[in-house]
Amino acid sequence: MIDIKNYNYLPTIDEISAYIKNPLFDDFYTEIVKCYKVQPKIEFSKCSWEYGWNIKFKKSGKNLCTVYPRENYFTVLIVLGVKEKLAVEAIFSTLSPIIQEIYHQTKEGNGQRWLMINLEDKDKLYRDVLELINIRSTCK
Repeated sequence: MIDIKNYNYLPTIDEISAYIKNPLFDDFYTEIVKCYKVQPKIEFSKCSWEYGWNIKFKKSGKNLCTVYPRENYFTVLIVLGVKEKLAVEAIFSTLSPIIQEIYHQTKEGNGQRWLMINLEDKDKLYRDVLELINIRSTCK
């Protein structure tokens, strides 16, 4: 088992998947790579807020989302900026109550909301995260 906080050891995607121990991560990873034709990058964050290895999914230099591995689940960070705000608010009532709550509880700074969403099941929350990533990818 890898130590997700060990800066001296760069884990592979397979090792991160084994650390998470949830097949949902593999589904998520495959879907994002296939849909957006991106090459994820494993990076180490020294930030005290989220210290450790994470996976960034970028398209054309724009960060679609960042995944933070956890045991049995993973957290997806989606940054919604000014460009995404109108698109998200247009579908807001269709989003799961959990996403709505996270959105409302996340303070806006510099026109952005940094949504941290925990995923462990392939449910409405999962589908909503994919929808937010899609909005992020299409807003230019």
